[in-house]
Amino acid sequence: MNFEYSEKSLEMQERVSAFMETHVYPIEKEYEEFVLTNPWKIYPGMADLKEKARAAGLWNLFLGKEYGHLSPGLTNLEYAPLCEIMGRIPWAPEIFNCSAPDTGNMEVLAKYGTSEQQEEWLKPLQDGKIRSAFLMTEPDVASSDATNIETSIVRDGDEYVINGRKWWSSGAMNPDCAIYVVMGKTDPNAARHVQQSMILVPAGTPGVEVIRPLSVFGYYDSPHGHCEIKLTNVRVPASNLLLGEGRGFEIAQGRLGPGRIHHCMRLIGVAQRSLELMCVR
Repeated sequence: MNFEYSEKSLEMQERVSAFMETHVYPIEKEYEEFVLTNPWKIYPGMADLKEKARAAGLWNLFLGKEYGHLSPGLTNLEYAPLCEIMGRIPWAPEIFNCSAPDTGNMEVLAKYGTSEQQEEWLKPLQDGKIRSAFLMTEPDVASSDATNIETSIVRDGDEYVINGRKWWSSGAMNPDCAIYVVMGKTDPNAARHVQQSMILVPAGTPGVEVIRPLSVFGYYDSPHGHCEIKLTNVRVPASNLLLGEGRGFEIAQGRLGPGRIHHCMRLIGVAQRSLELMCVR
């Protein structure tokens, strides 16, 4: 296989690197100090950084060219090194509207959402006006195998009723989080990989309780956060279901495939930078 970068990708790598050198690295310490002393508040300069990135044409770079007008026209191979550059600072991808879980959630809406769902949720996500969360992992089962999840999604007339407990729900603590993508079971008696469905739950829907943020090595990843969330008789319109009943595992595979590439490349970026800093020290 040919893994040489295209001219387009090389040009974008130069532009992203230049943006990082000019606007991001100089405020790294300031940003870190702010988020450590102001939990769950957004860094005051983030909106300005986003506007600069948008003005520079470095916005929503992640959607593959197969998404047509929704995409900047890059392939996964062309986008991967941009992830590596942005990933050199863990919070930098948000500046370019390329941070998880929003990238994966936008991809879900672009690939599987109805025109109404795209208008209500994808458009404001792509505009950077709202953030989102992804609720799949659960505390009581081995969620590394998503067929084990137990949250129930039950049809009741023109609504679905959701009950369950989730944790490591990425993005749910962000003050701008407006929508959850929730995975649960609509038919626990169906074949193993068609029991699951995904549904859209607006933040603040009655019955949604954010129990607590979860920390890793004492770090809460503010203002993004990874939460434990309880869903008790949460009711949403039936039209909030994504793609159809029993297709949640299919959506998860489509969502998580590109996401693994993005995450791996970001981790390569931060690992490379860590090595460089160690060498300098």
